[in-house]
Amino acid sequence: MTDVENLVEATYMGNTLWELAVAAGVAVAVFLVLLLIRRAIRSRYQKLAATPETEFLELPLKVASRTTVLTVLLTALFIGSQWLTLAPAVTKAILSLFTIAIFWQVGLWATIAVIAALERKRQAADPAAASSMGIIGFLARATIWSFVLLLTLDNLGIEIKPLLAGLGIGGIAVALAAQNILGDLFASLSITLDRPFVVGDALQVDDFNGTVEYIGVKSTRLRSLNGEQIIMPNANLISSRVRNNSRMNQRRVVINLSVDQQTPVEKLQAIPGKVRELIESHQPIKFDRSHFAKIGAASFDFEAVYIVLTPDYAKHMDILQDINLRLVEWFNKERIVFSTPQRVYYVESQTGAHTTLEKNGEHSPPTSRDS
Repeated sequence: MTDVENLVEATYMGNTLWELAVAAGVAVAVFLVLLLIRRAIRSRYQKLAATPETEFLELPLKVASRTTVLTVLLTALFIGSQWLTLAPAVTKAILSLFTIAIFWQVGLWATIAVIAALERKRQAADPAAASSMGIIGFLARATIWSFVLLLTLDNLGIEIKPLLAGLGIGGIAVALAAQNILGDLFASLSITLDRPFVVGDALQVDDFNGTVEYIGVKSTRLRSLNGEQIIMPNANLISSRVRNNSRMNQRRVVINLSVDQQTPVEKLQAIPGKVRELIESHQPIKFDRSHFAKIGAASFDFEAVYIVLTPDYAKHMDILQDINLRLVEWFNKERIVFSTPQRVYYVESQTGAHTTLEKNGEHSPPTSRDS
């Protein structure tokens, strides 16, 4: 019994065998409990992930299920060490190791959460946004792990202020050298997040017209009406005034008519009503107005406005074509003449003067000219 009592009462690194056994038992118990909790979380997450719907707890469970065995082990050892009396240096080392493990585990959790959130957004977005989503994910991961690395170095006692100053100066130099690339990159992120247009939209950018084929990290590619591909830097595209014709829900159409000034008044009075009748005979159309708008220098001008309640360009042109054809037919029937530009001709005479011939064949008084 004496040997057993001596063994039990003996101290090892300042702790009795009983205290070491208790600490080991606590560490093993914590390790097993945490493993069971992780297993239950993974099982629950797999059941939720198997369903087509996205439940509220699916993302938190997915993040928690990625807890590493190393983190569980270090957590159990840290908790078990609290039952021991250790030297300050050893206690500090264990605390630093546990803290670093928590930092890296939190970094892993944050990375999983960001990737899962971007994956959901990518599924809801168009396929062309995949590259922009990828660069967003890369920037997010780089930011997360940069913070984790800096916190790890600081926890190890390394002075990080000079490192941060160096990184800041280097970052400024890189930003100045690659400002065009960075401008296109952030413009790509703006397009992805704000979604002013998506693949398949018909855009008008300054003098260019085309359909969006691809939205990349640096440029967006349009397929023009003539068939060639137009490549536009994202920064220029964002700074331009872009017309997205694919999001048009209606078209406003203005018809301008000019008739000869010899047209009788009763026929002038009939024109606005006839134009309105022709417009309202089509669907889907909302009539706005039809008026004798202006007395020009050589014509009487009429203006009619209507709205086509569909973005279909072919439908709009079919309606406009039918209105024009029936309007020309009615003008011919009523003997109403469209106004034509006045033409002036100068004919030399033998006396050195010249005579002006107008479109109606009349001569203006002769005027003298310097010889």
